[in-house]
Amino acid sequence: MQAALEQMRQRVASTGYIADQALLTSLWLMSELDRPLLLEGDAGVGKTEVGKILAEVFERRLIRLQCYEGLDVNTAVYEWNYQRQLLALRRQEILHENELSEQQLFSETYLMKRPLLQSISEKQPAVLLIDEIDRADEEFEAYLLEVLSDFQISIPELGTIKASSIPLVVLTSNGTRELSDALRRRCLYHYIDYPDYDKELRIVLARLPQAGANLAAQIVAFVQKLREQDLRKLPGVAETLEWTGALLRLDMKSLGDSPEAVVATLGCLLKTREDLDAMPPEVIHRLVAKAS
Repeated sequence: MQAALEQMRQRVASTGYIADQALLTSLWLMSELDRPLLLEGDAGVGKTEVGKILAEVFERRLIRLQCYEGLDVNTAVYEWNYQRQLLALRRQEILHENELSEQQLFSETYLMKRPLLQSISEKQPAVLLIDEIDRADEEFEAYLLEVLSDFQISIPELGTIKASSIPLVVLTSNGTRELSDALRRRCLYHYIDYPDYDKELRIVLARLPQAGANLAAQIVAFVQKLREQDLRKLPGVAETLEWTGALLRLDMKSLGDSPEAVVATLGCLLKTREDLDAMPPEVIHRLVAKAS
């Protein structure tokens, strides 16, 4: 097992993603047990990225389903291509061809596969990323339980379509609503928290090595201090990387070189008016001094 985990660590690290031992173990177990993995944590901590790197690590196709309120079967599972069906009927009428039967009209020829059906129809196993499942309605969550249990989908006109392959499934949740116990029981679970200083520094240097050790250390120290403030939305790793990229475009070598530039680019880290108002220039300058 240790050898397998070490191999997993190396493969994940090669993608530039920094994962701790608990997450590496969860990724290895989900691939060994064919169990979905539920990732919870605040927005921006790297949950969605796990699905992407998983596809890269296992060299599989990534199929993503972005959840939202009102998500329905037509968007998530399948939909009939009514336009093609009507064109086929019109062609039959014009050319006086044999009448199309209902079975012909509702065949896979006219079936538009959406992410869930697509993921189980792949000849080679894919990675299915169900992003922000907590934003979907409870009714859709209940439907998802059946799919994750049996990896088959029932279509009234066609019957039951069984999986050609079992995808690796990653579900993410920002905790906007409580998920059902039934869904949690079907999944392995891992919580991704904001990284500590050492881990975040490694992430920045892995993703943006051109930042250099000095600037990267100051950026991470500043963001860590910023997360200690009373903010509505704390900046995640995604925001740290975005801000680092912005400072590099400004040719910054040190935060102390231009505290004004730090204030001007704060919109990379803080995403609400309330949070920007809560961090006036004098507070930012003080945080820059502590980070430099």
